[in-house]
Amino acid sequence: MKARCKPYKLAALIIDPGIAMHPAAEHSPLGKSSEYIATYTPSLLFPIPRAAKWAELGLTAQTLPYKGVDFWNCYELSWLLPSGKPVVAIAEFSIPADSPNIIESKSFKLYLNSLNQTAFDGAARVQATLEKDLSAAAGKPVGVRIRNLVEIEEEGVAVLPGVCIDELDITVSSYDQPQPELLRCDDSQVIEEAVHSHLLKSNCPVTSQPDWGSVVVEYRGAALDHASLLAYIVSFRQHSDFHEQCVERIFLDLQRLLKPEKLTVYARYVRRGGLDINPYRSTEVLDVANRRLARQ
Repeated sequence: MKARCKPYKLAALIIDPGIAMHPAAEHSPLGKSSEYIATYTPSLLFPIPRAAKWAELGLTAQTLPYKGVDFWNCYELSWLLPSGKPVVAIAEFSIPADSPNIIESKSFKLYLNSLNQTAFDGAARVQATLEKDLSAAAGKPVGVRIRNLVEIEEEGVAVLPGVCIDELDITVSSYDQPQPELLRCDDSQVIEEAVHSHLLKSNCPVTSQPDWGSVVVEYRGAALDHASLLAYIVSFRQHSDFHEQCVERIFLDLQRLLKPEKLTVYARYVRRGGLDINPYRSTEVLDVANRRLARQ
């Protein structure tokens, strides 16, 4: 008989739909009617401290068990040249996973829209402006890369590494909150593998709109039962939380179960409002490309 990793009990993790929304989010523009301002207005950015969501997971800024980054992609970036001619581009933003704040997504969109009728000397000036404003909001330096459309077209779409587990037969009966007790592993085997699923879905904690995503898990540790992982991923389906916290919860649940030598959890969410969010959490040094998937 195979040795089995026992499901752990969540002593430290709080999974309560009633506390899913960060208090600061109540004062953000998310879920409210907003005026679209077409001239540069950095004050539109609305930072939300990560600390409260870390606390729900039993973490502080000093005890984060991962390294990581949140990749944001903007597909609707535009500004004016001094001549008045518009420019369009795609922007990539890299926000450190240990930054004090996330940036509320609607405020991010409103801020980016405020560039639409603003004149800049060129892309370098736009990039410098974005770096300054976003770094101030996040509380740590934010990387910005502005790319032209030809470059993106030549790059094409990426495929997640490893085995796709979506065709496995599973029975699911609950979707309201993540269920780490579903996870199983064989601790008589230590393996290194990558698996992925396109069935990740959660809900925005403010608007309840669906957040669709794909997630890849790469690890070296006790052999993870793939069907149990898929059932666990599906259990997020009606859970309300931000993208970043969903990925951090998956990382922590797998880390507690597998006790891996190394672990990476990387999710790529479908865009909403011209932005997509792609949180990456890993025990290893950051080594990942920001490549869009077919649904992005």
